[in-house]
Amino acid sequence: MNLASTTTTDDPAATATDTVRLRPFEPGDLPAAHAMSSALKWPHRIEDWQFALSLSQGVVAERDGKVLGTALSWNWGADYATIGLVIVATELQGQRIGNRMMSALLDRLAGRNVLLHSTVAGRGLYERLGFVTTGEIEQHLGELTALPALAGREGDRLRPLAGADVESLIAIDARGAGMPRGELLRRLFSQGKTVVLERGGEAAGFAVIRRYGHGDAVGPVAAPDVDAARLLIAGCCRHTEGLLRIDVEAASGLPQWLESLGLPRTGGVNIMVRGRVPERGPAHGNWALVTQAIG
Repeated sequence: MNLASTTTTDDPAATATDTVRLRPFEPGDLPAAHAMSSALKWPHRIEDWQFALSLSQGVVAERDGKVLGTALSWNWGADYATIGLVIVATELQGQRIGNRMMSALLDRLAGRNVLLHSTVAGRGLYERLGFVTTGEIEQHLGELTALPALAGREGDRLRPLAGADVESLIAIDARGAGMPRGELLRRLFSQGKTVVLERGGEAAGFAVIRRYGHGDAVGPVAAPDVDAARLLIAGCCRHTEGLLRIDVEAASGLPQWLESLGLPRTGGVNIMVRGRVPERGPAHGNWALVTQAIG
């Protein structure tokens, strides 16, 4: 893969891209990337970009030393990856820069099953690259009108994270997500507040709440059933003030409940995959995303 390539063609319509080159995303590109996402009214702080880059590899599209496009990918084990934070500056839209960045990442990810979350505007590009839609994510954002009741099954108990929980929670997440995400979880545990569900004397699920965007975000949420997922989210609600965001599958059984708490649906994206859909364990669902980019 040659990330330093430029477009060479006799087509006059393509001359605007002749000086655009692709190269690896570097930490020094973070301010430019943050400025691009802010121009799109995306909520990401520079700290959110830093966290995303710390676990990923990426590519930027650059012209005359100016970053005008970004795309990142995250590897999960040997078989899976996700792609996100795909942005093309307005001045380069319609010039196949997104296609070039995506193709560069997909070359690097050859042999892996690749997942992403797409807006309506991006879906055509991803379909042309072999992605198919498998579901929908609903974004819920707002301020809680009341704290939800901590109501679960008899014997369920919420408690803080303990050091001895880490490896078992990583295993629960791997079953729920259908792919290993150990390093991601360790970083989330160290940076956010983790609520653990104990059932029958053993850790049976967890949820993380952390600073993200303009407020706090809950995710991931791994739980054995939807009632347990609601209980964990309710536990996280005890640790937030102001704006709260949760991204969940439309078919999860959570959207209507979240709206009842004062968290209306404020957007949505399609779940798309190129290759095989992850095999998620029947007992532990992936009830909320970390972010739409990371999955």
